[in-house]
Amino acid sequence: MKEESLHRLFSFGRRTMPPKGFVTVRVGLEGEEKKRFVVPVEHFRHPLFVEMLEEAEKEFGFEQKGAIVIPCRVDRFNQVEAIIDREFAGVAGERHHHGSHHHAPHFVGFFGA
Repeated sequence: MKEESLHRLFSFGRRTMPPKGFVTVRVGLEGEEKKRFVVPVEHFRHPLFVEMLEEAEKEFGFEQKGAIVIPCRVDRFNQVEAIIDREFAGVAGERHHHGSHHHAPHFVGFFGA
């Protein structure tokens, strides 16, 4: 099953444990209903996802209970996840061909209101 399909499949279920290798996050800005997503653990090392985690730390500190809350509009989170999915798929394919590495774009202010 493709990772994108897993994002959609698990974003609707509540109180379901994510499959091995995945982590549950909740996404939304203050005052918005948070949407639940299940993302691959490997995304946590991508520079764009690291930026989102840094924003979460600034907003909520390290004392979050339960799923990590990421203060980001859901549509922007989906855009970032699509970028990460494409890059990881491309890197996996490139390892077999020529081993080059792509750098992720830096999105200044991308995750706020």
